This record gives sequence, structure tokens and C-alpha cells, in this order.
Amino acid sequence: MRTVDLNFVRSTMTLIDWHERLIMIKGQRGVGKTTLMLQRILSEFGPTNTTEVLYISLDNIYFSNHQLLDFIEQFHAQGGKHLFLDEVHKYEGWSREIKNAYDEFPDMHFTLSGSSLINIMAGEADLSRRCISYKMQGLSFREYLELAHRQIFPTLSLQDILTNGNSICAEVNSRIRPLSLFAQYLREGYYPFFVEGLENYHLRIENVVNMTLESELPQMRKLDVGNIRKLKALLAVLASNVPFAVDTVKLASMAELSRTTLLQYLQHLNDAQIINLLYSDLANVKRMQKPDKIYLENTNLLHALSFGVLNEGTAREAFFVNQLSYAHRVEYSKSSADFTIDGQYTIEVGGRSKGGKQIAGLPDGYIAADNEEYVLGNKIPLWLFGMMY
Repeated sequence: MRTVDLNFVRSTMTLIDWHERLIMIKGQRGVGKTTLMLQRILSEFGPTNTTEVLYISLDNIYFSNHQLLDFIEQFHAQGGKHLFLDEVHKYEGWSREIKNAYDEFPDMHFTLSGSSLINIMAGEADLSRRCISYKMQGLSFREYLELAHRQIFPTLSLQDILTNGNSICAEVNSRIRPLSLFAQYLREGYYPFFVEGLENYHLRIENVVNMTLESELPQMRKLDVGNIRKLKALLAVLASNVPFAVDTVKLASMAELSRTTLLQYLQHLNDAQIINLLYSDLANVKRMQKPDKIYLENTNLLHALSFGVLNEGTAREAFFVNQLSYAHRVEYSKSSADFTIDGQYTIEVGGRSKGGKQIAGLPDGYIAADNEEYVLGNKIPLWLFGMMY
């Protein structure tokens, strides 16, 4: 525990109510869930060994022939109060045994982490009333600046950006040149493991995707392993093309899948945080409804999976959807612009030369413009939307 670094801590740490007895942290492989748990242990309990707290990963070989519930009973008998369980989806029947332990030992606290595919509502045991679940995604641009360049800026709200953007831009530009660093972030700044070196960074991202497709989806969503190759081909197509109005018949044909199977798999990939599905009316989305647009979940995935030169427009829109969807409702705009945020704001995403035609006459219309350092009227620098968590 002494080797855990507290110099940089994800903003997720402050969002979690650590007083709750059962906490689930869900997210993609590689976004920092394990590090967050270890940092919590160090900051709360200190570096010295204590019988009250324990971290263990459920992919440990010990659990191949030992029951989790028996382990928890032994830990509790020795004075254990706080148990941090990593990779819970690797242990079959985890939800049932955690529920039993939660009910049997009311003085214990459990913090779990696992795949973003975990569905608390569909578990073998009813954890939905007991468990508080948090989604963890990769680094925001703000967090990247802190981790990679030791530049600390406050977390902004959307309202801060829309009403006070110029003074914020002035502060940022007085300390760094955001445009060059933003370009770096879009290529190789989303997953914290970039600190271990950039030489094999995109290869490691491919490994994250492969592990999700080849292991987690078959295990947790009963994906037909015979279709994994088709899904990989589909992801390559999505990464290499400009986001378009979704033609499910064409996509199904390209992926050699039926339309129904395609829609099921797209939802699985969305749940796995490999893609983002965008709809024009989230409140009334029906089961198996086709999305209006499809994006790779983050721009680093785009760089890792695409063939040839990456389309700048694709990267801009993927970044915007990724960063805003963390705390806001992002919908495909029914107007001529790109996106509607929280049913109120209409935002068009584009380059520096993007005009205001798409948002003309809209009282809450804005342009998120790439390659801009400062706010100009209702044109807001795209990178500024990366300071929201």
C-alpha cells in the first residue's frame, strides 16, 4: 500500500459517498478503478497494516476453489470491517454471496469494482436496493492536464463554460498552450496507463477491446464467440467513417449479422463503453430501437482502431459526446445542429471556420469550435468542454 501514489487522484473519488455500506464502481478496463480503490484505502486507513481493511481481486487463483462468502466470514471473524473487492465479475455468483454477506454482517462495508457490463438489476440476487453504483470513465482533458503536465484547474459546470468561458480561457492560456496539449489528449490521454509509456499505448487499447469482446461479452452477455470477428470488423468500420445517419440494414450486411442481432450487439458494446449510441429522444427510447448516430466511446479508441487518416470531424464529435455524457443528457439534435444537451442547449461541433447557420435563431445555441483558444460570441473552444470532471 505504501507504493500507491496520492499525488493525482481522479475526480470520481469526491463523487462517491464512501459512507454507504455497498458501493459498486463500474468501468472499462484500464480507466483506473483499481488505483482508485487502493488510494481510498491509503487515504482513509493510512499506510500501516490493519485487520479492519483488505483489498483483494476476485480473479485471484485462490477463489478457483474457495467460496467468497467463506472468505468474508473469516475476514469478519478476524476484525474485518472494510472489504474492497476488485474484478467481481470474474467470480461466478458474486452478487448472491455479496448480498448474503451484506445481510449477515451489518457492521461491514463493501466496495466492489467490475466491468461496465455488470447489471445490478439483473443480478442473481437483489442488490438494487442495497448497492449504490457509480460509472467511471477515462480521464477528462482537465484530469489529463493534471496527471501529464501537473497543471491543476478547477472542475467546471456546463453553466460555467457557457456564461464565464472567456475568463476561464484567459486563466488557462496564461499557464499553458491548450491547443497542442488537447491534440495530444485526443490521441493518447484518455487512459491513465499512458504514464507507463506511449510506445505500446494504442496496442494496450486494442488489448482492452479484445478482452471485452473475447472474454467479458461472452461471459456476461452470452455473446456468440463465432461473431467476435464480425464485431471487430464492425468497430473498424465505425472508427474509420464519419458518423452518419444509421442504416441498420447496411450495417448488418457489412457485419454479416441479422438486423436484430446487430441492434443487440450495439447495445452490448454501448454498455461495455466501447461505443456511444446517440438517440434523438432518450426519454422515449424503445427496446431494440435503432440509434440515430454511433460513435466510438473516446478518441483514443478512434486512433487505435481506425485505418488510415482519422477524420477530424469524427474525433471532435466523439470527444464532445464522451465528455458531456458523463453528467448530462446528450441527444442527437432534431434541428440542423449536432446535439441537444439536457433538452435545453443546442450545440454544433466543428472547426475554427464553422459558421452559425445551424444554430441561427436558437436562444440557447452554441458552437463548440476546435482550434480556438478563446470564446468569441457564442463560439466556445471545444477543449473547454473537457474541463467538466
